[in-house]
Amino acid sequence: MHLPSSSTLPTNLLAAAFGNTSATYKFYWFLALLDKAEQTQWKIGKQELFAGMISHAWYTVNYFQISFGKQDLIHQTAATLLKTEGLKVDIKRPELEKILEHSQDKQTLRLLGHFNKNVPHWFLTPWFPKAKGNTENDNAYRKRIYQSSQAFENGCLYALWDNHILINPIWQDYLFANAKVLRDFCYWNLANFLQVRNPNVPDINGKLVKPPFRGTLANQRKYFWDIVFRELGTVDCIFTATKLKQENYALDHFIPHAFVAHDLMWNLVPINSTFNSYKSDRLAPLDQYFDKLYNLQYEALQIILHHTPKNKFLEEYYPLFPSFSNLGDFTYDRYKETIQPLTAIAHNNGFLYL
Repeated sequence: MHLPSSSTLPTNLLAAAFGNTSATYKFYWFLALLDKAEQTQWKIGKQELFAGMISHAWYTVNYFQISFGKQDLIHQTAATLLKTEGLKVDIKRPELEKILEHSQDKQTLRLLGHFNKNVPHWFLTPWFPKAKGNTENDNAYRKRIYQSSQAFENGCLYALWDNHILINPIWQDYLFANAKVLRDFCYWNLANFLQVRNPNVPDINGKLVKPPFRGTLANQRKYFWDIVFRELGTVDCIFTATKLKQENYALDHFIPHAFVAHDLMWNLVPINSTFNSYKSDRLAPLDQYFDKLYNLQYEALQIILHHTPKNKFLEEYYPLFPSFSNLGDFTYDRYKETIQPLTAIAHNNGFLYL
């Protein structure tokens, strides 16, 4: 994916700002900057931008538990602020930004202030590269970038000051007019960066932003599991062994939605509503619960294939069982080969067992 072209701007240098990245800082810095550009805010406080960086990463870190790498302080900061500021995982981004922008908590200010040491000036290094043989140390290099940017030398994106940045006027129309494409470019590169660090995690793209809403699973209940309940009368909860009825069960993601990021039927199972609240995003130990999961799924498929053989939810089993046409294709081993590695990877990413 390429940046929007310009006959007057050094867009090649903007693209170069995302090269040689060893952490997510540049991506989230630019996303925060684009938020302000869309509001035609050209003089921007650094704490506003640092708050924006954390707010963009918040859901990816604290809900989906994507790894940014051990040295990435955005990941560490978002996880720490969840606890120290007493915030909720599903807090709305504008509310989170406002809290962080105006926080006077010493630890919060220290965590946000850390990004000032490197992020703002390192983003500008394509405009101010070190000459071959240049021996200036990091402090001298940082000072030179600050001073040169304040004169907008080399057509740099913004000028740097102690507490704020000022977007170069020659870039303002470009940022405003192309904000959506620029954001997509940034997310595309961020997704590639994170996928390398999370090679077995599904749907990285879908975990970069908080979805506007979570589905109710109403159709999964009405057109699949309610049919099963009408046939059986009751279903034993695989976790509590309590007998569930059609009017009082909850649908649970056996592997947490926060990891798989989908509502596919092969990962849904009816369980006790009270236990569902307790289970939350915890993982079920397979030695205790996989056999029960498989047996219930097998019985449900038997009923659905008999009563509604053209049920649209049967299609959700095809990626696991490409030749799925009857119950003989829904094998214990093949199902476990899907559930077991996903559970192990989720645990390695920080999801806890019951």
